[in-house]
Amino acid sequence: MSATPEGPRPTAPAAQRPTVTESHEKGTPGVSASAAHDYRAAFRAAALPMAVVDPEGLIVAANEALGALTGTGAAALTAQSAADLVDLAADARAWHAYREVLHGRRTRFRCTRPLKHPDGRALWAEITVVPMPGGRETEGGAPGQVLLSVADVSDRRELQNRLRHLQMHDPVTRLPNRTLFFERLSAALRTPPHSEGRGSRVGLCYLDLDGFKAVNDTLGHRIGDRLLAAVAARLTDCAEQEGAYPAGAPLVARLGGDEFAVLVEESTGTEQLTDLARAVLGALQQPFDLAGQRLAVSASIGVVERPVAGTSATGLMQAADTTLYWAKADGKARWTLFDPERNAHRMTRQALSSTLRPAVERGEFTIEYQPLVGMADGVVRGVEALVRWNHPQFGVLSPSRFVAIAEEDGSIVQLGRWVLRSACRQARRWQLDHPAKPPLFISVNVAVRQVWDSDLVTDVAEILAETGLDPALLQLELTESAVMGSAGRPLRALQALSDMGVRIAIDDFGTGYSNLAYLSRLPVSVLKLDGAFVRGFRYEDGTHPSPADETIVEAMVELAHRLGLTVTAECVETAGQAERLRRIGCDTGQGWLYSRAVAPERIAELIGTRAPGA
Repeated sequence: MSATPEGPRPTAPAAQRPTVTESHEKGTPGVSASAAHDYRAAFRAAALPMAVVDPEGLIVAANEALGALTGTGAAALTAQSAADLVDLAADARAWHAYREVLHGRRTRFRCTRPLKHPDGRALWAEITVVPMPGGRETEGGAPGQVLLSVADVSDRRELQNRLRHLQMHDPVTRLPNRTLFFERLSAALRTPPHSEGRGSRVGLCYLDLDGFKAVNDTLGHRIGDRLLAAVAARLTDCAEQEGAYPAGAPLVARLGGDEFAVLVEESTGTEQLTDLARAVLGALQQPFDLAGQRLAVSASIGVVERPVAGTSATGLMQAADTTLYWAKADGKARWTLFDPERNAHRMTRQALSSTLRPAVERGEFTIEYQPLVGMADGVVRGVEALVRWNHPQFGVLSPSRFVAIAEEDGSIVQLGRWVLRSACRQARRWQLDHPAKPPLFISVNVAVRQVWDSDLVTDVAEILAETGLDPALLQLELTESAVMGSAGRPLRALQALSDMGVRIAIDDFGTGYSNLAYLSRLPVSVLKLDGAFVRGFRYEDGTHPSPADETIVEAMVELAHRLGLTVTAECVETAGQAERLRRIGCDTGQGWLYSRAVAPERIAELIGTRAPGA
């Protein structure tokens, strides 16, 4: 007899043990002897293995089916521990629930346990323990007997396992699918480390086939599925390199479409993961021969490796997905390692994107103005409006931090309209406050998306009418690449604005896609030379001037004047630069030599005067 957590179970003398006959004949009022006999006969003949168990957990009676299941006769089971017979004590929760039923504190208990058949095969048994129906309580108020049944559920268990395998594996590649992958990943992140240096890290290669859609579209899904299966085989070979992974081969899974993941549990460091990514990339770059088709594919791989502590499945996958995006953005057919600094920049960019639209409504943007100075006399002729974002978290942000984001999500239309209205209103206010002095023109940057996504001509006309500003005092700046690519609607919009009297300026001229023949047909009034050319004019700080830059600028100024355009030089920082630009005929200058971008009040002080440094 086996010992239990409560100590050895003593075997009661036969005369003291209640029998199945007593339980049914004496403990069940109104049941005839013939009926009790029928119960006993049904119990013995039942195909379901069963036993009657007393409050001490000892078998009072067992049927022949139970004897056959255990390989002993039914009589030999009498007085044996029922829990030991079906190995209930091996599971603490099962043992506790079983004792609760024996003591009358629970009405039913069921569990599934692995058992061994007398012929040596393993089986799964569903064990059910319930109080005997109508059983009387023994003297002293102790509960009565219970009925234990043992059902062989091996076939059902096997079916469940097969169904689970189908549910957890991809039918095309036979690899674990997304569900099983996340199950294993969550388990790996829950498992405590075995030692200081092992088991405390986890690594992931997250990859996507480059150009797989083209294979499906041109050769059909059947070839596409074969390619996926072949890719899965090569990934598995890479993961099963002998000796490369002491803790066991990595898990290779297909997450969906042409996305795969290789999970390395108990990784040894970043180098192990980058070696794996390098091997995978090399394996996939070898041609595939599929049904007479020779295909060449590549993959982009995001690599993440970090300590298990503090890592969640969601966080790891987000990092892997971000890194995969970087690999594709960097040119595809490569692996990229997760970079916390680059990710922080991305998170900042995402935070800016999510708050940009509401920021316009909350009034978080302000405008500063940088003077545009006549090179001949040094007098301030106009100003460029430069928007600033007073972000509550990141402080004052320059346009370079958020304009590109605004162009991507379309909020540049709303922001650009606000800047245009505010700048025109300010220019008109200066004009009214200083009626005796020549009015300043206002130059406002316009993104190409504003031309495409909004009715820019209508917006400008309404704002000029609303503010009372003369159209000749408004200059709109577009980048060279945007203007040179203008056709259709953008070109018509620029022409309409020019016909209205608004001046059009090409910003950063000389660095984009200059097409001089096309330039002659555009309604452009001003060229703004990129600061990269002007920097070649420096003498004062020991920098050697660039004769090539000077020659290029001189040629562009002469060309612009022959086309009837004026020229503004950007990034003028020294008196030497200003003097040289003046000599070659540049019309206006802009830069720190004269002033940085300042508040409107400072500009009011400069109206009609020579700029500082001029």
